[in-house]
Order: sequence, then C-alpha cells, then structure tokens
Amino acid sequence: MKRKILFFLLISGLSFSQQKNVKISDLQPKSEEAVFPVISYPQNSLIEKKINTFLQVNELEYVPDSGPNPFKKASSATIASTNYLYFYSWEKLETPKNILSISMEGEASGAYPEGFSKSYNFDLRTGNLINCQDLFKPGAVKTIENIINQKVKKRVDDFLVQLRAEKDPDVEVQDQIAMYEDCFMEHTLRYIEFFFGKDQLTFVAGRCSNHAMRALDDLGRHTIEIPYKDLEKYWSPYAKNLLSGSEKPDATGIQYKLFKGKIDHKYPITVLIRYLYGDHDKTSFSAVYWYDKNKKLIEWNGKLNGSHISITENDYYSEDTNQWMPKALIEADMKGSKMVGTWQDYKTKKYLNLELEEL
Repeated sequence: MKRKILFFLLISGLSFSQQKNVKISDLQPKSEEAVFPVISYPQNSLIEKKINTFLQVNELEYVPDSGPNPFKKASSATIASTNYLYFYSWEKLETPKNILSISMEGEASGAYPEGFSKSYNFDLRTGNLINCQDLFKPGAVKTIENIINQKVKKRVDDFLVQLRAEKDPDVEVQDQIAMYEDCFMEHTLRYIEFFFGKDQLTFVAGRCSNHAMRALDDLGRHTIEIPYKDLEKYWSPYAKNLLSGSEKPDATGIQYKLFKGKIDHKYPITVLIRYLYGDHDKTSFSAVYWYDKNKKLIEWNGKLNGSHISITENDYYSEDTNQWMPKALIEADMKGSKMVGTWQDYKTKKYLNLELEEL
C-alpha cells in the first residue's frame, strides 16, 4: 500500500507546473473560424516539430511551411470527409510531467453540421502521440473496455429509469426511450477518445444517437473518469514509465508515428502512419507522405503482417473502371525503428530503394 501511495504522490508532484518550457500559441493567420494550437518547445526542437507536424497534417492536411494559409483545405471543402472544418478554441490541460494534452473545439460539416471536441495527448520525451492501447497490458485491454462500457451502460440505464417514470410520455420521450434502449455500448479503446488529468484518465465514448436523432440525445457523449490509482494494476510498462516521470521512454507501435528517409537514396520524404485497423497479426492501415521538396500530401493504404508492410500508392480514380488506378507498390520490412524495402513504379515496373527511420 505504501508503494501505491508514494507512486501517485509522485504523479501529483510531477504536474503541469513542470511543463513551463512548453508554450502554445495560435497558428497564423488566426480568425474566428481558425483558432488552432502551435507548440513551442525550445528545450527540444525535434519534439516541437513532430507535434506541430502531426497536428497540422492530421487535422488540416497541411505540411508546415508549405504555403501561406494552413486552413485552406479545412475551410474550402477539399477534405474528403467534410464540407468544411472550423476550429474555434484550444486548451492545454493539466497533466503529469511527461505528457502534453490539448483539447480542441470546432465544427465540421458532412451530411449535417456538427460541433466537435477532441483531445490529443503527446509524450513529451519523444513527441509521439500516445495511443490508448499502449497504456495497458495486452491482456488488460478487454478488461478496461468492459469497465468503460459498464459505466456507460449504467449512465444510460439510470437515464432510462427517469424517462420510463414519466406519466403519459409524449412521442419525443417514447423516441428517446427507444433510442437509449438500442444504444451501442461495445466501445473499444481504438475508437474511444481520452485525455490525461492531474490524477485521473478521462475516456470519452460515442453518443447513443446518430445524426438524425441528435436532437433527442440529452446524454450526448459519455465521459468516464477513472483515477490513476484504480488503473495501476492494468498499466503497461510504457504507462508506468510515462506516469512515473522517467526520462527513458519505452518502445510502442507504429500508429501515428512519423518516419523520415529517402526513395532511391536521393529523394527525401516524410511519412505519417495514421489509422490502423484489424488485429495484431494482420492489420490494415492508412498513411500519408510527402516529398520534403514540394510538401504535397500523397496517400498510402497498406497492410502490416507481422513486421512486413505492403502498400499501394494510388494515382487517380478512373471513371471508366470505377476504381483507383495505382501509381506505385511498396514492399518493406520493419527492422527496429527502420522501414526498409522498395518503391515500384506501377507502369514501368522499375524498383527504387526505400529506407525510412522513425523520427
């Protein structure tokens, strides 16, 4: 018991006040619809660059210093999943020493306009985004998911009790009851948002409603707060190290990491691995890369089978064949922090060397 108390007193002591070297300002040109964080970390320029590159590429589809307006794609309906994307505010959260957590508020439009809030958590020792799955022992991931889902279920069930207690419920209440009775409550860590606090981890699970039913959803997203002390027995070695204030980081997976290297030993490129789907043995993923010279984003879609990576780089969408036409095929192997393989031109079949290393 003494060890647990000392561990969490240590976490509390290594808090926000020790992050005085991390400063956040507004990315320019700032406007009412473009309030976006940009990190300053003079103590480590590489970490500063990694965090800013991730945020701008992932959220704005903009490579830093590639043009005068970072918000052009977000505000001009060129991002595939939205008609527009606005950012209204950001906040730096109070966290343990090794962590930078930023929350952002904004509005996006796909089929329907919708406000959003999202949080990003970075490991200040490496500049890498922290993936929720990496925080827990592999065998404990399902346990954590069950804990979260049970808390979501209790929240929904408690609200259903209130709704069912109403005498002569009108049509709206009846629709609410039907919606909450049919609520999806099998959330997984891969799709649950989270952020760090001074002494607790907060999970944010998706709503019970779809877009059409949003006006009936009084509960909204499910915010579940769990103290660090209640999670200690489930932590992975990486999480224990992260929260203890240790300066030595543990290795984690490739999701949301930046890699830098060259094609054909002479064309410098940077790669951001984005979303991973599937299981540990055979995983699909999406990525973007850019030539450092022209800084235009190019999409990759691939599969990770063990340590081997197969990627397709598409050229254009053919209306005649109703499919994407490939530009290149990439085959590579992960060797520690390096990705080594070939980039093959789809038309000429010419092979070029590819070598990347994690930033």
